[in-house]
Amino acid sequence: MSRSAPPPTVIAAALEKKVFGQPTAVRETAIAMAKHLADLQAGNLLLIGSSGTGKTTLLRAVEAFLAADPELAGRATLIRVHANLLSEEAAGGRGGEAVLTRLLERARDQLGDGATIDQLLARARHGIVFIDEIDKIRAKIDGRAHLPGIRAQEALLTLIENESIPLALPERWGGGSVTVDASKLLFVGAGAFETLYDAVYDRVTVGSDRGALQEVTVVDGERLRREERFSLRDWLRSEDLFEYGMTPQFLSRFESVVLLQDLDQERLLRILLEGSESPLRRAEAYFASQGVELALSPAAAHRIAAEAASQPRLGARAVAEVFRRVIRDHEFEPATGATDGVVVIDLPEVEAALTPGGDS
Repeated sequence: MSRSAPPPTVIAAALEKKVFGQPTAVRETAIAMAKHLADLQAGNLLLIGSSGTGKTTLLRAVEAFLAADPELAGRATLIRVHANLLSEEAAGGRGGEAVLTRLLERARDQLGDGATIDQLLARARHGIVFIDEIDKIRAKIDGRAHLPGIRAQEALLTLIENESIPLALPERWGGGSVTVDASKLLFVGAGAFETLYDAVYDRVTVGSDRGALQEVTVVDGERLRREERFSLRDWLRSEDLFEYGMTPQFLSRFESVVLLQDLDQERLLRILLEGSESPLRRAEAYFASQGVELALSPAAAHRIAAEAASQPRLGARAVAEVFRRVIRDHEFEPATGATDGVVVIDLPEVEAALTPGGDS
């Protein structure tokens, strides 16, 4: 019998406070979380998005949501595993063991050193395994077999497909062997899949689907012009991921493949002004520690967001990079530029910092 759990709408509302501009990823995650917290089988998720689009931020939002309610935290042991580490462990035949051991270690962190192995196993069976940079475990690269990636995918398949997994316990836990119930584990894989965009674009423009991408008419002032508008979301097929190096057996274990949106100027502005971990929030805290208030004018904020939007490959990281160029000289002696205890960053200061040679 399933247990009561927050509905997806409640979970999504909490996640959206930290994750901006990714409604599909938030909704799919919220649905999977609602099922998982109700002790039901939840479909695994594969998140595809450029660097800085919010994949890790989404993970942190899930962590914060669980941590805010001790009762919910007891239903989900969340760990983050980097794909490169998984490849290294899989090379020694320990890929699955590494994940399960991490789950038990996390369960011990939650329950304390006095917890029994049975208590740890009960907590670990509700694990959420976030695999960072999952695109690094490709089964082939440039058409050639990539053995580390093959082993890593096989190790994860073993966990996903089998309900009972034998695990040798380390000596610090008394040694011996136990059986881990993996039937309710939730896997969330995330990666940039950096060459996927170009590969799919080539397919629909010069490859097997040449001519499928039609030009559209765009109004540009008083003129009309024709242009191609390509969105990976519209054209991605499972075969493209197979060609990239995700094996059919592996990919089929992910119920939802979610493409995160590139961040436009409006979303980047929200991240700058509203994000709990934005560079502006950090700078405000630093200036306050020096007895000075920091203020950013609306015009300055919009200019920073516009500059960040011109670097789409960096996503939200571009906001931090641009803001750093603007604020760094002010941070050296915060009080020097203050008037009545306030340092105001306006459009001229931003323009000066962003002009080549202007911030040197």
